[in-house]
Amino acid sequence: MNSAGMALPAASRRAGHRVVLGSLCVTLLIVATFAMTCGAMHLSAEDVFGALLRRMGGKPAQADDAIVLTLRLPRVLMAALVGAALACSGAVMQGMFRNPLVEPGLIGVSSGSALGAIGVIVLGGGFGAGLLGSFGVTIAAFAGGLLTTALVYAIGRRRPDAATLLLAGVAINAISMAGIGVLTYMASERQLRDLSLWTLGSLGGTDWIRLVAVAPWILLSLLWLPIHARALNALLLGEREASLLGYHTERLQRLLIALTALATSAAVATCGVISFVGLLVPHAIRMMWGPDHRLLLPASALGGAILLIGADTVARTVVAPAELPIGIITALLGGPFFLWLLMRTRTSGVRA
Repeated sequence: MNSAGMALPAASRRAGHRVVLGSLCVTLLIVATFAMTCGAMHLSAEDVFGALLRRMGGKPAQADDAIVLTLRLPRVLMAALVGAALACSGAVMQGMFRNPLVEPGLIGVSSGSALGAIGVIVLGGGFGAGLLGSFGVTIAAFAGGLLTTALVYAIGRRRPDAATLLLAGVAINAISMAGIGVLTYMASERQLRDLSLWTLGSLGGTDWIRLVAVAPWILLSLLWLPIHARALNALLLGEREASLLGYHTERLQRLLIALTALATSAAVATCGVISFVGLLVPHAIRMMWGPDHRLLLPASALGGAILLIGADTVARTVVAPAELPIGIITALLGGPFFLWLLMRTRTSGVRA
């Protein structure tokens, strides 16, 4: 394991981590503020902060405050949560499988979650029918993501190499997409409008009810995963070496898989399939600041939030008043990056 950053004295390392995370927090605040100023009606940063301060202080609202508090703030918070969930899950899966090409979407977790969610939409009622409906779709998406993750894990345990893992992901994606195709054929016209969310990804229609429904599941994973950063560092050395260091590797892997499946499935349940965030962000963080998961996991979460808020801002402004699916934006960024990463790995044998 390349652990140059881990060789630094502990005090210097902790100070460096605080600087990096502090810089990412400031960047996130700037990007989020900019996102809330953009839209059909342009607002200034002063308008945005004024609306937030009036709300917190219980003062009378002004005419434009509803745009910030009802429309743009929940959407920006949702983008931050989903981006953090996908990026942090990607960092965990890359460390756990010791493979830089792994991310939740690539090995079928996202499509499995989408299949579960679409199954509930078509067979069990429409999406957005209220808080209970949101929970039902979330639970179904979680079950689908958990099943596909468990299947990939089982295949990886039998033959732990990158090609097998990726081919298994391709097969699971194909099976899930076939199931989605059948359900799409069965769907009514009203359900078809909901289903478009799952195939291309979108944050449109985000409100406080959806945010409250999905936030606990994602926050649980985001708070729990960094606790296991040292164990992930040990897993980079190999399962045998991690066991010698005192970690129960099988139990640890099952827990990490459940947490990443929970975060990814909750994200897919509310925003559809948004690919490549879990691949692109952890690699960018790792190239800049090294593979230490004590920094990589929180930095990836912040980086994912920044990326998805920025992508959503582009998606809803570049062709205004229409709106591009956010999955197109992330695919345009992540597709070329994945090809570059694949060629780099094949030619140099580098394992990030």
